[in-house]
Amino acid sequence: MPSSPTASPSLPHLLSLALRPLPLAPLQHVLALFLYGIGKRHPGLYERLGCHANKRFGIDPTDLPFAFVLEPKLIRPEATAVRCLPSRLDASIRGPLSALVGMAEGRLDGDALFFSRQLDIEGDIEAVLALRNAVDDAGLNLANEFLAGLGLPGRGIAKLLSRHQFATATAGAGSWS
Repeated sequence: MPSSPTASPSLPHLLSLALRPLPLAPLQHVLALFLYGIGKRHPGLYERLGCHANKRFGIDPTDLPFAFVLEPKLIRPEATAVRCLPSRLDASIRGPLSALVGMAEGRLDGDALFFSRQLDIEGDIEAVLALRNAVDDAGLNLANEFLAGLGLPGRGIAKLLSRHQFATATAGAGSWS
């Protein structure tokens, strides 16, 4: 069950400033691979959006110097990195990167983030809810999805991280005897 958030941490301001001069073109290729991989590993994700699959969503991590326009079309979904969100979107979601990722992965309650004003949602709320429900149903882990998109090296890193998380979680457990 998603937890209710306290204040979601933001990226350090210096890191955000360091990312500002980076060109967005290389990010486009990474986004395309990321969406393609998610579609392959979660084939029903975009279909779950129903009539909202052709909507344009703005996703603005407020602690990053860029945002994303997501078009979760059934055929060739697209995500575009932009310096600021365009005005002609069906809906937009703004908030710290940690809150957006936590909500997407189901670790944080999207309603609680909204009502605590950590997320700002504008536009077609029904479309945003459909997107959130589709992502919730898919059970995404964005770090694992990103690593899976890197092929064999990424899958190896994901396995190492998974083992580390298991070892960390069980290290504090006492013995049965």
